Amino acid sequence: MLADFPHGTLREFAEFPASSVLALDGLDAMPAARLAALGKFSVPFGGLRRGRLAAGETVIVNGATGYFGSAAVIAGLALGASRIVALGRRAEPLAKLVELGSGRVVPIVLTRDGARDVAAIREAAGGGADLAFDMVGHAQEPDATLAALRSLRRNGRLVLMGSMDVDLPIAYSEMLRNNWELIGHFMYGSADYLALVSLVTSGQLSLDVVELATYPFARLEAAIDRAGAAQGLQCTVVSAEGERAWG
Repeated sequence: MLADFPHGTLREFAEFPASSVLALDGLDAMPAARLAALGKFSVPFGGLRRGRLAAGETVIVNGATGYFGSAAVIAGLALGASRIVALGRRAEPLAKLVELGSGRVVPIVLTRDGARDVAAIREAAGGGADLAFDMVGHAQEPDATLAALRSLRRNGRLVLMGSMDVDLPIAYSEMLRNNWELIGHFMYGSADYLALVSLVTSGQLSLDVVELATYPFARLEAAIDRAGAAQGLQCTVVSAEGERAWG
């Protein structure tokens, strides 16, 4: 796939396999730049659906302040999670998610003390979570992911969808005793994307929460630099409509 389609989407004409192209019915009135924010949600959305998130469940999102992790929090709310425990290293970006969560997002600033973090997460989750969604980016240590795992209720599920540069040490007996389920997941399918579009067209998920930085094609290099620095609910779009600041 990469050999046949190596150029990505920050260009005048993007190429895709015909089998991967879907019609966005019901979204004709939405500006193209705003529609581009769908890509921010589609990746974590596929993982949440793979984890069988059901309405009323409590969810842990590890890496909640990252590019995709922040979108996972918003997508989890749209899918009906009653409570989302958002894990991150910094309080300020977590506060933005709490504001958008309307009382359903509980922030936890991780300390790298495993036992302390597990205790805080379990308390925030009301005794334990049904599902943990891990979207860490190039983690150099497994402590946060293990804290998310050990904060699950019995029969809980952990979806691994981020990137970790070290091994994840899993205790065989601990998994067995707790009936925990470990799920590895990559990207999303067409059914996931169509379900995401349905949430947007119905108003259950608003793309307006994403802070767009739009650049003209003539400033492509600046757009690439901005995209590399994007975090949280920020997103960079290359468009013919002109440049504007975050917002």
